[in-house]
Amino acid sequence: MKIEGKKIGFVFTGSFCTFKKTIPQLKELIEKGADILPIMSFNSYQMDTKFGKAAEYIEEIEHITQKEIIHTIQGAEPIGPNHLTDIMIVAPCSGNTIAKLANSIIDTPRNNGNQISFKK
Repeated sequence: MKIEGKKIGFVFTGSFCTFKKTIPQLKELIEKGADILPIMSFNSYQMDTKFGKAAEYIEEIEHITQKEIIHTIQGAEPIGPNHLTDIMIVAPCSGNTIAKLANSIIDTPRNNGNQISFKK
């Protein structure tokens, strides 16, 4: 697949232990000419873990992509309708995220823990 000129949404989810291995892949896509739209899940954007501080990852990703990270449902809503990406990469993709994608579940602490589900 030709990557040059592709608009790629690159999503980081809560699999924090793999961020240091994933970020070089992000850099490689940019070096190959991809236009990256950085996206982080609520938890990956907020949480400090033994694998690193959220603010440090945010700074690094925004520096690499030269774009502000989308990190809320409201911020992500225009992606599909406005055709902001050609493809989406979810890497790392936590098991929790895989389960939510498989079951069309959108939820975050911002909606007080209430689950929003869209049935097909």
